Amino acid sequence: MIRINLLPHREAKRKQKQSAFVALMALGGLVGAGIVLLVGGYNASQISVQNERNEVLKQASAELDKKIGEITTLKEEIAALQARQQAVEDLQGDRNQPVYLLDELVRQAPDGVHLKTVKQDGQRVILTGAAQSQERVAELLRNLSSHSAWLEKPDLTEVRAATVTQSKSARKVVEFTLAVSIKRARNSDAPDDGAAAKPGASGKS
Repeated sequence: MIRINLLPHREAKRKQKQSAFVALMALGGLVGAGIVLLVGGYNASQISVQNERNEVLKQASAELDKKIGEITTLKEEIAALQARQQAVEDLQGDRNQPVYLLDELVRQAPDGVHLKTVKQDGQRVILTGAAQSQERVAELLRNLSSHSAWLEKPDLTEVRAATVTQSKSARKVVEFTLAVSIKRARNSDAPDDGAAAKPGASGKS
């Protein structure tokens, strides 16, 4: 005997498939949402860790900047102290400078050279005088340039022939003007008071 199913089985299967599809979609949405939450949480934790590292680096950088500033300040203070110390040493050395200057001029002036004026302007000294000949002037320049522990860089600015009258006689001389620099005590050793005269410093006229 043939049985005929008159129930709407196709509609039922269709509804069953729709329900299964909806269930799969919901499950897929839940899984996707879970994955998004997991990835978001991981990224958030990594960002938080990186922010903490950045903060540590910022604090370390601020500490280094502070230390660098302190070092710079110390260097400036040290430089200022050294400058003041050098100024004090220069003042102490300059107190005896006229004595050393006159003594050195006596030592370095050769025979036949007569100094008329000595004018000091800071570390520069202007000398005027007369010599028996130009060779005497050249010898004086050599002594000041090479043999002096206190004087350096002589510069002859003027030399001219002149006539000097003594009593009833007249003689020709060479008048000169030269400039010479004084060495600082820190740049040269002070000569001993009892040191022997250097070459070219034997007698004076």
